[in-house]
Amino acid sequence: MRALYAMPGNEAMTELLVLHSGIARRGLDLHRFPDGETLVRIEPPPAQGDVAIVCTLDRPDPKVLPLLMAAATARELGAARVGLVAPYLAYMRQDTRFHPGEAISAGIFGKLLGQVFDWLVTADPHLHRYRQLDEACPLDARVVHAAPRAAAWIRQHVAAPLIVGPDGESAQWVNTVAATLDAPCVTASKQRRGDRDVRIDLPGIERWPAHTPVLLDDIIASGQTMIQTLRCLRQLGRPAAVCVGLHGVFAPGAQEGLLAAGASQVVTSNSIAGNTALIDISEDLTAAMDALFSQPCPVGHEIQGSTTA
Repeated sequence: MRALYAMPGNEAMTELLVLHSGIARRGLDLHRFPDGETLVRIEPPPAQGDVAIVCTLDRPDPKVLPLLMAAATARELGAARVGLVAPYLAYMRQDTRFHPGEAISAGIFGKLLGQVFDWLVTADPHLHRYRQLDEACPLDARVVHAAPRAAAWIRQHVAAPLIVGPDGESAQWVNTVAATLDAPCVTASKQRRGDRDVRIDLPGIERWPAHTPVLLDDIIASGQTMIQTLRCLRQLGRPAAVCVGLHGVFAPGAQEGLLAAGASQVVTSNSIAGNTALIDISEDLTAAMDALFSQPCPVGHEIQGSTTA
């Protein structure tokens, strides 16, 4: 037996997973006390069953402790295995100590998840120095790649696209989408002077004067890199660009800043819910989740999960 739980704010994605998988959803509620503490209450899981909790982890700090308590409660009430479907996985960008004394958040957070969950499904984690997700998260993990779905959306909505990467880190997604579409691509060179101070150059873009620029990156947070790229495109007299992000984290004012800088549209996947979430990756998340559900339960986990069944 299997069951899905939706942390608050993840109901829409969970319903899509239910639709694609046929797995029933069970109730999960949070109660916030005036002192800031949270009471987690879940509908009991199937005895010795496998469950997954759906919780995308943008703005993670208020979400993490209730998530961990929900997972621990599911296991205490009889779940044999507890998985996490986190379409957006937080804290992966701080993967080294850039300045003395800094926490290496990716490894710390990944180990925390590995202590509580048996498996993880996520989409396009921001891995830079880690080659594989399991180097940061020591648990069975499956990574969904949203680039094919982004390419399908671009093919349907943008004529003659020129795929533009706003910095070198975006090149892996830019190259994949451009190859899928058989479209040209360029990658900007970037000098970052601070969180909101970025200089962009677009060498070679003059070769495709009739194409519509499509700015593509994995995460849109402050939006400053894309904003500077949009300003550069406007200075070059290029048509209004479409901005596509695999994850729309969006700091306050980011969407407005992109539109003010000349974007004709801002589009993201539904890894994070919002008005830009037009690229649906739920079928891919479901396939990854089903693969992990189908794996035999390791010896010992059934005992661990049934202590109070």
